[in-house]
Amino acid sequence: MFVENVKYKILPGEEGVHVCYVLSATAPVSLCCVSPAPVKAAGGGGEALPSEFNTIQPSVVRVKTLSAPGGAMWHLYFLLVVLTGCVDPVTGYSNGKISVACGDMIPQHGYDPSPDPPPYSITVNTSSFSPGDHITVSLQGASSNHTFFKGFLIQARNAGKSNSPAVGFFILTDPHESQLLQCGHTQFLKVCVICCSSVTVVHEYKVYWVRIAGPVVSLEGVTAVPATSVPAETTSLAPFSTPFNSEGCGHTKSCLRDPLGCDPQSDSCCFFLSFTTDEKERSVMFELSGPAEGYISFALSLDKWMGNDDVYLCVKDGSRVTISAAYVSGRTHPELTTEEGLRGKAWRLADGVIQCSFHRNILLPQLENRFNLNQSYFLFLAHGRSQQGFIHRHDRQPLISTKQKVISGHGEDLGGSRSPLLIKIHGVLMLIAWMWTVNTAVFIARHYKQLWPEKTLLGHRLWFQLHRNMMVLAVVLTVVAFTLPFIYRSGWSKHAGYHPYTGCTVMALSVLQLIMAILRPAPESPWNKQQ
Repeated sequence: MFVENVKYKILPGEEGVHVCYVLSATAPVSLCCVSPAPVKAAGGGGEALPSEFNTIQPSVVRVKTLSAPGGAMWHLYFLLVVLTGCVDPVTGYSNGKISVACGDMIPQHGYDPSPDPPPYSITVNTSSFSPGDHITVSLQGASSNHTFFKGFLIQARNAGKSNSPAVGFFILTDPHESQLLQCGHTQFLKVCVICCSSVTVVHEYKVYWVRIAGPVVSLEGVTAVPATSVPAETTSLAPFSTPFNSEGCGHTKSCLRDPLGCDPQSDSCCFFLSFTTDEKERSVMFELSGPAEGYISFALSLDKWMGNDDVYLCVKDGSRVTISAAYVSGRTHPELTTEEGLRGKAWRLADGVIQCSFHRNILLPQLENRFNLNQSYFLFLAHGRSQQGFIHRHDRQPLISTKQKVISGHGEDLGGSRSPLLIKIHGVLMLIAWMWTVNTAVFIARHYKQLWPEKTLLGHRLWFQLHRNMMVLAVVLTVVAFTLPFIYRSGWSKHAGYHPYTGCTVMALSVLQLIMAILRPAPESPWNKQQ
């Protein structure tokens, strides 16, 4: 149902009389206008009147129904097709338990956190604890301007590793006011020695604060670190003044660069990864550089698919950079692991470019999920945004080396691409199908139908055989190309914008065209009207 110009429009008539005009595409639709109650159309969805109309107290209401012209139905269908392309995917959490927020504590509202100082604070009833103790955590407004909130998420984490997973477990004081969110696969998580609480608070849907720091509590007999202190594992970090350079790439060290051949010392848009083997110390030094808002990272992988990879991250956290190791299991958020095997860490921040370096032993048999650097791997180079030191999904497709490389081997200048082979094949097949086969089929039907009126092939006219075969080939190529992204992504892509929806529309129209061609009557059929 459509209404003239606006959804519901009230036009003033004589005193005490108002007229409601409703445009119906099919049959007349009755409309009851009673103020100040909401106006609803019988048998369909309605919408409340604007507030300026709620003071009207009509004594008489006349309803007029305007029938749509004959072509209005096609206008409606066209509008529905256009609106279909403007649909965004929505993920619903009807029970309020946003499990995907366990890691970054972001409520998935589609808006950035508020940059203003948080008007909320966290308090605890003790500064120390013993095993088995209960600690009461309270969340309250810190100012009179924001005395309420619509939702919150509280976690306890290791104070020395703020990016580590949540620790401990909670017991609700009032199950009617809040609920538990299970993060991880176990009900009882490991306990930290020095802990700090952090909270995400939602004031309104678009206004929220992420990971507000709380007080630090420590195990009795252990000295607590201040909430603003540098984490213990980063005390060896040191900033360096001069940027990296590409000198020695392909000779004394191996390099992966984007654009190819760029130098991070002179090009601020250069994404750069290099590694050099120190045979004397049996270690490898890694250098990582690139323009990024939050972090840059690289991964060692046995294939060109994300999952089961050895990951290393350089994350911007305020005016400093943290360097950490992680492991990716499938298409999930990296799981931070111990940094015991990393040493000689250094970093640099300048002109929006993040740079970091560290040493890692070639063999780390005592550490789980740390790969042997004497073996060959594909290299992934990625970057993205971070919030208070916690990373988001990478902004672009990672740069992937074109071949595997032995990390501790001789120096080599590596090539890479951000377009995986399956995606390249997808693009090539779509171009062949729609730029060549479809255009050729249409051209033949348009111009050769009169040029070859009597020429036949296998009992059918030649132009028709060529036209039909080209169109069938276009559908086959489209079907193959359509399936490749699903194979690569192992499902639906949630971050590809409107492209997947456009592809589904093209696929549906291609199949529909094929079905219509099969059902089309033969020229000699009485159902086929000859001109």
